[in-house]
Amino acid sequence: MGKDAHEAVHNAVVMEEVARMAWIARGINPQLQPIDSWLMNKHFQRKHGPNAYYGQK
Repeated sequence: MGKDAHEAVHNAVVMEEVARMAWIARGINPQLQPIDSWLMNKHFQRKHGPNAYYGQK
């Protein structure tokens, strides 16, 4: 999950923090729904898609 051990550990720490934030958010609002797929795709494609305009290709 990374090009080397350092990056893999970094990515794991980031994923743990995202999971922690999701857990807290669900505790605040148990009816919280997942993000709509069209919105998730929009944000993914703007960085990683063929016409990326945010971040690095």
